[in-house]
Amino acid sequence: MTTTETSDVFVPQFYPVILAGGSGERFWPLSRKSKPKQFLVLDDSGQSLIQSTVSRLTRIPGVSIEDVLIVTGTDYRMQVLEHLPELPTENLLVEPVARDTAAAVLYAAMKIAQIDALGMMGVFHSDHRVDRPEVFSQVVQQAIQLAAADDILVTIGIEATYPSIAYGYIERGEPVTSDALYPAYRVQQFTEKPDAHTAAEFLATGRYCWNSGMFIWQVQSILAAFARHQPALYQAMGEAFAQRGGVRTTYPTFQKISIDYAILEKASNVVVIPAEFGWDDLGDWNALERLLRGQGENVAVGRHVGIDTGGAILYTTNGDDLIATIGLEDVVVVRTAEVTLVVHKDRTQDIKRLVQQLKENPDLERYV
Repeated sequence: MTTTETSDVFVPQFYPVILAGGSGERFWPLSRKSKPKQFLVLDDSGQSLIQSTVSRLTRIPGVSIEDVLIVTGTDYRMQVLEHLPELPTENLLVEPVARDTAAAVLYAAMKIAQIDALGMMGVFHSDHRVDRPEVFSQVVQQAIQLAAADDILVTIGIEATYPSIAYGYIERGEPVTSDALYPAYRVQQFTEKPDAHTAAEFLATGRYCWNSGMFIWQVQSILAAFARHQPALYQAMGEAFAQRGGVRTTYPTFQKISIDYAILEKASNVVVIPAEFGWDDLGDWNALERLLRGQGENVAVGRHVGIDTGGAILYTTNGDDLIATIGLEDVVVVRTAEVTLVVHKDRTQDIKRLVQQLKENPDLERYV
């Protein structure tokens, strides 16, 4: 076990856990069941989203690829290893079926506890973007030190810059630290994605930040939280670990619930560190506009010719293809080899509904 000594706290080894089992349906048709969003290259870095995630986490002092664990689904096991050839195979945790983030986090926590009972654990998503990795590293290091010193669950919040209805919100309460570079606060409450009016009210108070879904805690703290708030899931996972092949056979019986609902909204020892490091969860096609901002009135990847077209997002997977538009405002046009998607920018959240329709139609399911 490796440890890191700080000025005040002796910090155990930090194990980042990356959740990489999502299907990225709101990025359809570019994100498909056979190649979901985390394996796509969306900018000029040449790195897929999961590669970028591992890269910034292994820049944190004391963290190497040997400390990173990936939780993914059976269908994506080989793609993870292709994108991360240096990842030890034993660090790849394969879920036989998706059971949302609570089961995935508990699975990883019990695995880390087997490796290092005193270890620190972080939870991150494979499809987020960070423009300022050096600031991200500072925030994570501060969260590690804070969680190492106390039995608390630390979440990293994102300073809200506009009244988004696409993110959950965290209301901060009393300060926990006052002299840190990034102050920490007790969490007053979590709120799921609000309507536009409520989001604007949240922003006006100055007390709310976005819920990034990134967490830091002692592995024993999160295990204790599961034992307290989700005893059935905790017991079932523990029994599965004790049996050869138990995880594979028992996992499908687990409750499908997020870590937010299962633990964080119930626990009283949750702390938030609000920060800003150029974060984006790249949740849908509107994110491409933020990703490639500054390239003109329209955002185009591939060839585009337009007349009276403004505020459009245009994407083609074939550089020789041409997208031509006339008289369109605030639309997304995506052209792949098999599918062309046209959607208004304020309806991109409904792409998941469209994908569900495809799944339910045997003649169209192959387009998912």
